[in-house]
Amino acid sequence: MAFDYFQFPYNSDNYGVLIHDPKTGATAVVDPGEAGATEAAISQTGWTLSEIWITHHHWDHTDGLAAVKANHGAFVRGPEGVAGVDQVLSGGAKFEFAGADVDVLHTPGHTLDMLNFHLPSEEVVFTGDTLFVMGCGRLTEGTPEMMWESLQKLMVLPSETVVYCSHEYTEANAKFALSVDPENAALITRAEMVALKLSQGQPTVPTRMEAELETNPFLRPSDPAIRAALGMETATDGEVFAEIRRRKDNF
Repeated sequence: MAFDYFQFPYNSDNYGVLIHDPKTGATAVVDPGEAGATEAAISQTGWTLSEIWITHHHWDHTDGLAAVKANHGAFVRGPEGVAGVDQVLSGGAKFEFAGADVDVLHTPGHTLDMLNFHLPSEEVVFTGDTLFVMGCGRLTEGTPEMMWESLQKLMVLPSETVVYCSHEYTEANAKFALSVDPENAALITRAEMVALKLSQGQPTVPTRMEAELETNPFLRPSDPAIRAALGMETATDGEVFAEIRRRKDNF
């Protein structure tokens, strides 16, 4: 990777990320949901903030936006309807950051305005509240059909792609994943590793797409073992996904 990344926690379970190009000094932050934590991260790294990228309108991703923008004069990119956005983005858009292309993916489901930011040259994607470690976002605005279509946009990224998501939900996600995919050896091993990491105070984010394809039930509705566990051997992938999401909502 040509860029440096600095992930920082805020609130009870959120993550923001600083992206820094050591050659040009350009620095962006993804989802400054809490101004104090964002400013502390900027101070700790010593980087100079130039851009802000917003994934969606929820308060825990935008509350620090106005203050951070004002403090640094940063240029803000994000979806329509978010106050303070300088460049309104939609799916299929591209922009350049420090000489690298950034592809904008529209991934509705959790919200209708959800954007993900993919840097193909870095093999990094910022998934907001679309894809989590062994999970996916709750459908607060969209439908199961929307979310399944959105996740498929991420599933085709290279397996080595590093995935930065916006919440530390992994412990609960692992427990649920085991409830619908109990014989998955990779999942069993990963759940044990997650428990160890968390017991040591370490984050479970970022992840890699390869690990999610192996262990995240929301990306595996075609798997025969999951279909058998749900009694949905002849259902469509979309129907299986919707049932997995329904069960997670009630887990």
